[in-house]
Amino acid sequence: MFSPQGPSLRELAIQALSSVEDGYDLLAPKFDHTPFRTPEGILDATAKALRPLGPFDHGLDVCCGTGAGMQVLTPLCREQITGVDFSAGMLAQARTAHPDAEWVRADVRALPFSSGFDLAVSFGALGHFLPAERPALFTGVHRALRPGGLFAFPIGAPPSITSGLYWALLGFDLAMRARNAVWRPPFVMYYRTCPLSTVRDDLTAAGFTVTTAPLPSLGHRKDGTPHYRLVLARKPSTVS
Repeated sequence: MFSPQGPSLRELAIQALSSVEDGYDLLAPKFDHTPFRTPEGILDATAKALRPLGPFDHGLDVCCGTGAGMQVLTPLCREQITGVDFSAGMLAQARTAHPDAEWVRADVRALPFSSGFDLAVSFGALGHFLPAERPALFTGVHRALRPGGLFAFPIGAPPSITSGLYWALLGFDLAMRARNAVWRPPFVMYYRTCPLSTVRDDLTAAGFTVTTAPLPSLGHRKDGTPHYRLVLARKPSTVS
């Protein structure tokens, strides 16, 4: 559908009628040939913004998929880098592409790590979590980081209500809600459930100090604000 190497419309339909885990297991062999894989520009902009904040030792990619985030972690981290995801199919692809990294299969709402990482990143994953699930995710990342550790991920500015993208995303979310109302298992993938303000509140509640940095290489909106910002959630160095 997207390219000769990408999934067909039939394959995408089967994925959409599966659970999130089973759907991504099915999509994994062709995932890197779809628009769902994080674009190189976002990865490069994230790495550039994080470089002055390092170096880091141990790095973690949360919801790693096929391992695109290793492009960010590899040059920034001096020691072990790890990816965690609950799709065995995605991890199999990641392991083939990046054999020197460590790969862990786990539900990221219950991360099996404690104080082991200096840097955690995530790309394109927040839409797979309902708002009520984000606190468990962020608490787990906070626990996985060492004191002073950093959790970073890019987040896009909301499109203008007058733009075609706004209505396309709204239509997609409404279609997913309708699908999940009548079909089981649910497939959680929403584009409009994680605005920066609520994400910031959830990170703060999990114990992070939150700032953001613009990613200017990804362009600006008509009002001059950046299309993307990098969320920088820092675990305090000491416990008060």
